[in-house]
Amino acid sequence: MATKHLTIKQLTQEVGSGLTPRMVRHYHKLGLLPQAKRSSGNYRLYTDSDVQQLRRIMALKSQGFQLEHIRELLENSPEMMSFDALACQLQQQYHSVTEQLARLRQTASALEEFIQRDKGYQDKQLKALKQLKQLEIESAFGLEELETLWNNLDTTKDLTSENFGDSLGLLLPDLSKKNEIERYLLSQLVLACGDVSLVDFVRLSKGAIATSRRVLKTKCQIVADVSPVVAAFDHTRISHLGLGVSTLIDDPHIHNVEDAEQKFLHNQELHQSLSELPPNCILVIGYTPSVLMSALKLIEAGKIQPSLIIGMPIGFNHALSAKRLLMHSGVDYITTIGTLGGGLLASVALNSLVGSLIERPDCHCYLSH
Repeated sequence: MATKHLTIKQLTQEVGSGLTPRMVRHYHKLGLLPQAKRSSGNYRLYTDSDVQQLRRIMALKSQGFQLEHIRELLENSPEMMSFDALACQLQQQYHSVTEQLARLRQTASALEEFIQRDKGYQDKQLKALKQLKQLEIESAFGLEELETLWNNLDTTKDLTSENFGDSLGLLLPDLSKKNEIERYLLSQLVLACGDVSLVDFVRLSKGAIATSRRVLKTKCQIVADVSPVVAAFDHTRISHLGLGVSTLIDDPHIHNVEDAEQKFLHNQELHQSLSELPPNCILVIGYTPSVLMSALKLIEAGKIQPSLIIGMPIGFNHALSAKRLLMHSGVDYITTIGTLGGGLLASVALNSLVGSLIERPDCHCYLSH
């Protein structure tokens, strides 16, 4: 049977994912894709193996891998590598990516410094920008000069109250397509962690806002995984709405995720308590991935029916899996993708929902988005 050959245009249509002929030619130059055979008219011809290779490349790109990392991965097929060798290679690439993120974070911080400077200090800002252009920041001397520049700018600041609304307005991405309640939620999460990029990592189910407002009005029960999460709740406003609050792992001696995980995993009474979760409650998980995983299994089995899960557990392995499962569970949710999360963010998410209901009780903007 003759091998089916595709032109470069047919190839891009077969692979999809936004692949263009220009990208294919670029991947040839980088060595990501072997050189194609040529037709009698000197046109490139591609096979099914090229389609599969490009699909791998596009899939890895969609997960945030840089092209140089993709090449290293594809040059050594996982099937031909030992687990330890593959893990070592991925770890090296992870460190490379985190170093890039750190440099970008430093650049973002520098930009924030200038964007947020008071208008009354514009002359000093302009002088500082001119100095920045002249600095040899790659040298140690240049770095020392840069630090001196920031220190000099800081001494010009008066102790005045910052207008956080204006600050966020300058830094947040365009949120005009989101409803007013969601914009408020996102701004509060950013203020809680000081990282504007968090906006791109927050995920809400389509009905999360509507469901939260409905059940909060009916005085639903709020259940948190650990005491530190409950401690960060806005109890004054929660009491104003007449809501009940309970803690699954109610142990004042637990202050970190590892202890919370061990406590839950080895305590059958806690598993039983989770299986008896009040119907239509809001479950807030800011520490323990195992609680979220167990809750999702109980939901799938039809044993519990929370109305909303705020799932932002801590962790670098199980937490990621738990949050992905949450987004496909069918229950309304608010979560963060990747490793971002924690008790404070989970509590702030709940507080934002409670606060928006009190401050905007008649708002229906979320129904039209």
